[in-house]
Amino acid sequence: MGLYLNPGNKSFENVLRSGLYVDKTGMLNRTNAVLDTEFRFICVSRPRRFGKSVAAKMLSSYYCKGCDSSGLFKGLEISASSGYRDHMNQYNVIHLDLNVFLHSKDNMYGGFYAPIRAVDHLERSVISELEQEFSGSRFPDTNDLAAALSDIYRRSGEQFIVIIDEWDALFRENKFDKEAQDYYIKLLRRLFKDFSGEYIRLAYLTGVLPIKKYGTQSALNNFKEYTMIEPFEYAPYVGFNEEEVKTLCEENDIDFEQMERWYDGYKIKDMHIYNPNSVIDAVLHGEVTSYWSKTDTYEVLSDYIGMNFEGLKDCIIGMLGGGRHPVNTANFTNDMVSFNSGDDVLTLLVHLGYLTYNEYDKTVMIPNEEVRKEFIAAIERQNWDKTAKAISDSAKLLNETLAGNEAFVAEMIDSVHSDNTSVLKYNDENSLACTITLAYYKARDEYKLVRELPAGRGFADIVFLPRRNTDKPVLVVELKWDKTAEGAIAQIKEKGYVKAVEDYTGRILLIGINYDRDSKKHECRIEEFTRTDGRPEWVTICQQEGIKPEKYTDFGEAVAELMPIVGKSKSGIRKTELYVRSYKFGRGIDSDIIESVAEQYR
Repeated sequence: MGLYLNPGNKSFENVLRSGLYVDKTGMLNRTNAVLDTEFRFICVSRPRRFGKSVAAKMLSSYYCKGCDSSGLFKGLEISASSGYRDHMNQYNVIHLDLNVFLHSKDNMYGGFYAPIRAVDHLERSVISELEQEFSGSRFPDTNDLAAALSDIYRRSGEQFIVIIDEWDALFRENKFDKEAQDYYIKLLRRLFKDFSGEYIRLAYLTGVLPIKKYGTQSALNNFKEYTMIEPFEYAPYVGFNEEEVKTLCEENDIDFEQMERWYDGYKIKDMHIYNPNSVIDAVLHGEVTSYWSKTDTYEVLSDYIGMNFEGLKDCIIGMLGGGRHPVNTANFTNDMVSFNSGDDVLTLLVHLGYLTYNEYDKTVMIPNEEVRKEFIAAIERQNWDKTAKAISDSAKLLNETLAGNEAFVAEMIDSVHSDNTSVLKYNDENSLACTITLAYYKARDEYKLVRELPAGRGFADIVFLPRRNTDKPVLVVELKWDKTAEGAIAQIKEKGYVKAVEDYTGRILLIGINYDRDSKKHECRIEEFTRTDGRPEWVTICQQEGIKPEKYTDFGEAVAELMPIVGKSKSGIRKTELYVRSYKFGRGIDSDIIESVAEQYR
């Protein structure tokens, strides 16, 4: 075994030993199906820390000669496929990580890393191992890997699987070095186009960026590409899906709702995709927080969103407010310097994982709380002072809303709207909805915001659903233009929007906001919803008395305070039981405990 030629299976074994591996071996069915076909050239791109290297290690360990990987793959998804052993440990594998060569001390020139020297170093290193493995071959040109592989094939018939991890590292880290990029692309063309019909059994490239375009054509147009925008049949192997994350949460006692809030939001086909590195870090450390900054810096994001393209700033502000923005991804040239429009910037941010792309309506949005915090840090660096102020003031806006301060709410929304919306879009309905969600930015700490929630006989514009372990009321918001805030409240009632949250036993606030396009002013009405139909008596009693169940640590404490109110009768005990059960959503209260406590009051 060598470092690059047939490196064995130790790296994948280490992944499995972590105990946190999420089975993605079904991907091997895809690669097995294209071995020795014209579709054997594959490039899979996805953001940093989205499992690219783990997938490369899996492929290498499965195909690599000179080791026995049967124990590693036993019981994994691929082992259920007929004939999966036919390809296991049968082929010569060349497994490369371009980053290793770019940062090797052998490439230092004049005190700096020289990327062209890194490309030469890559070729020399692999050829050296080929000479040791295939003793009958000698390669007078030690810088021509393609010729060396072709010579081996002609002499012995041996073919190769070539796996290149971080294939695009030179384009990302040396993004202005066009000479080095062209030099590297020529190597890839020699490897995979000039002689590839002979010695390549499978070529698998993986990185952040798709293959560089020259004009409208890919530099390696014989490759099938699978990206964050067009993942095709490789969609199930991008990140973790919802069921996989739920399983990890159950096995490790992690709050799934928090995982969903922080790491979900990438929509691939019809799947919810989570950032796998952040999920694993959350499980490993037992804390759901941002791990994004451990893998990249907000300065990179800040540089891109600060580019002077018309409408880009408005777009970013709208997405901070939960909005979507249409994007044309077709003209992006798959590098980090050639930008001709804001669409090119947004497309790059999709590939970098800062945005998620909806293939059905061709829009982008910020996927989750972890990435949203990176945008906040980036706009502070860009000195978008008015946006930063709106976010800073949003906690006070929520408090004043809950206190029913209608005038303050209207005034602050006026300010956020005028400060963060361009003249061109000031009268756009989606702009108003984005303004509202931006103005209430910090409400996300205690609420899940849902826009266009199906409810009753229509769709509620925005609903704020309290997160678990908070006593905040539900907020049902209806927006109007050139009408009245009272009319917005009336529509919530008439169309039964509250039905969508009728199982919630806490308070519900109805909020109507109207925008007058002539005066460019907002008005606000806030009204507490009173249940009248089918409202259990015990809920009415407890809410009238201002009882807050979240302060109880056990059922006994709840009974002790509620019993004097509802009465020391069997019916009173039952009301208390129902009340506590409703708050706890039927969890964590043993019937024997209820009976034991209740016996004290009979």
